[in-house]
Amino acid sequence: MRYILFIALTLLLCTCDPAPETTETTTAAPDRAADAEPTTMLTAAGVETETVFNFEDIIWGFTWLPDGRMLATVKDGRLLLIDGDSSTEITGAPEVRTVGQGGLLDVLLDQDFASNRYVYLTYSRSEEGGEKGFTSVGRGRLSEDATQLENFTSLYDGGPATDKGQHYGSRMVWGPNDGYLYFTIGDRGNRDENPQDTTRDGGKVYRIAADGSIPPDNPFVGVAGAKEAIYSYGHRNLQGLTVHPQTGEVWEHEHGPRGGDEVNIIEAGKNYGWPVITYGINYDGSQITQEVAKEGMEQPVHYWVPSIAPSGMAFVTGDRYPGWENDLLVGSLKYSYLKLVHLDGKEVTGEQDIIKNIGRLRDVRMGPDGYIYASIEGTGIVRVVLV
Repeated sequence: MRYILFIALTLLLCTCDPAPETTETTTAAPDRAADAEPTTMLTAAGVETETVFNFEDIIWGFTWLPDGRMLATVKDGRLLLIDGDSSTEITGAPEVRTVGQGGLLDVLLDQDFASNRYVYLTYSRSEEGGEKGFTSVGRGRLSEDATQLENFTSLYDGGPATDKGQHYGSRMVWGPNDGYLYFTIGDRGNRDENPQDTTRDGGKVYRIAADGSIPPDNPFVGVAGAKEAIYSYGHRNLQGLTVHPQTGEVWEHEHGPRGGDEVNIIEAGKNYGWPVITYGINYDGSQITQEVAKEGMEQPVHYWVPSIAPSGMAFVTGDRYPGWENDLLVGSLKYSYLKLVHLDGKEVTGEQDIIKNIGRLRDVRMGPDGYIYASIEGTGIVRVVLV
């Protein structure tokens, strides 16, 4: 009975629906937790949060306008303009399919927003008829008075549509070295087909130009049948994407199943292994695979066993947090904390849970004022301060 209760609690805490079960083998699974835990440092003293915007629903992503006001996506489909402690809804956002983990997801300003006022959104979109859906990326022009998103257009639809409600992804960043838009789409609950097949969407990092066109040096351009927007593949459910402030590398994190959440550095054409290799297991405790490494597949920079259900990711920049420069911030949906991952180059040297029991942390960003900000389900947006 206690075992049944444990499984039930695990399913409630995890943000990703269980992957389909696979047939168990008679070979014992490797002890994947043995080398999974880095040196853990003491929780940072004198770290607190200040709520800067109270909001009871799920703010999935947020960013800043040049004038200091914020744009925030609400999972239920609303796009908000936040000005201090008040907000107004911006009209013209795309209709979203709010099934399972879907909804209005990430938000990003154009690199030339000051002149073109383009805003990019990722969202779960219904196919015609509404029974199935997929992850889409699109853009519209924010009106001069910031009340309307005009002429919103989809730039990329990650089909085929499915009636499943899990693993949409989806985060966006601009590549600082090439100016292209990188975005993620999860495996959409179809782990056995999508992630390893470059002729299919899902379980991928993508790269497109600002207008949706395909960069000519994308790794699968000209490959027969391939989705030419794909930049890397073999991913599960990617809900963290950020750019290293010194190297310009694109870093990504993704949900594992039961164990095996990963942090990866994304490179063109690389295969990151899911589900052929993984440090996780099925939600019922059975094996997915015995393999944690295989030739031609990338190893993560870091992974977590047990899963923390990561969401949101940013590098610490500026001088407000001495000793944290270029370390990695990761939110946890499952354990309700903000984690600081200490790095020496690409090597993880330790971790700190700098804010505990804060609530399900959905996104984390460095603000234009040099402070860390995070969106917390049921709380709103908070700022991290040292006291």
